[in-house]
Formats: sequence, C-alpha cells, structure tokens
Amino acid sequence: MSFRTSALRLAARTAPVARRTFSTTRPAFIKVGDPLPDLDVLQENSPGNKVNLADLASKANNMIIIGVPAAFSPACSAQHIPGFIAHPKTKDYDTVAVVSVNDAFVMKAWGEALDPAGEFGIRFLADPTGKYTKALDLAFDGSAIFGGDRSKRYTLLVENGRVSSVNVEPDNTGTSVSLAENVLGKA
Repeated sequence: MSFRTSALRLAARTAPVARRTFSTTRPAFIKVGDPLPDLDVLQENSPGNKVNLADLASKANNMIIIGVPAAFSPACSAQHIPGFIAHPKTKDYDTVAVVSVNDAFVMKAWGEALDPAGEFGIRFLADPTGKYTKALDLAFDGSAIFGGDRSKRYTLLVENGRVSSVNVEPDNTGTSVSLAENVLGKA
C-alpha cells in the first residue's frame, strides 16, 4: 500500500461526517389532523388589527377558512365567496374567514362590497406578506396574473383546533373542489 493510499484512508476515517443540510422533498400542504399555524400576521380592517387563526380555532368548535388568490377577482367575487354567503350550512360554523395575500384595506373594501351590512359575519383577513399562506404551503407564483406570490384557492374546515378537511384547487385558481357546495354539500 502506498503512502498516498494510506493517507487517504486515514483522512476518510478521521474526517467529520458531512450531513445533508437540504431536502429534495417538497413540504406537504397542511393536512387533516394538523393544527393551524400559530402566527400573528393576518390583519383585519387595518394593519394594526392582528388576527391569529390558531388562537381563534382553539376557542371555536368549528371554522371555515377560505383561501383566495385575489380580492375582487372575478371567480372570487362572483362565485367562490358568494357561494359560502348563500349556503345555509355556513351558519353552522363559529368562524368563517376569507384569507388573501392582499393588504388590509383591500380586504376590508372587498368584505364591504360582498356583505355591505355585515350580516353574514364572514371575516376578511389580509395576509400582506404571504407568511400565513406560506406556512400552510399553499402559496404559488402568481406573477403572471397578480404580480407576485399569491394563495392557491382552497377551503379548510377546522374542528376543535385541528384541520378536518382540506380542499385545494389542483390548478391553484380554479373552482372545482373548494366551492361551498363541494365542501359543505348541496344547499
């Protein structure tokens, strides 16, 4: 055995073990049984009014969280949210919240446009930085349409602080699985 071979073997035995510090596995969407992210990043009506959905879920029997790509977009304003407003089973939930990667002022205006009298009790929450949406692993690159990262269209049902149903649109923005009639059943 040569000196060079002996030195390489000795180096291999005494060198610190290198560990992989990256993962090639993509994180999974939030799933049934998971708690909601415990973050104080959502805003309601103004940037100073923070909302923590995990905290709300711990105090409620059940809730619906509706994620949308954009306030005032055609599918969101004409079909997705109005479907929950009109569905009779929506009233069976303690909290109904709409979350979008928008600012608090846009979400407030959108809520007033869809429910001017505030009679349906749906909360319109802004996720201005997208941190909440990213914590759910439900963000997508919406640059081509919306100018930046946005939320996939989804509906989560939450019972006793844990997610009980996950309904994420396979194409990010469509309306095939997250509509009220698909999540809550026929009206």
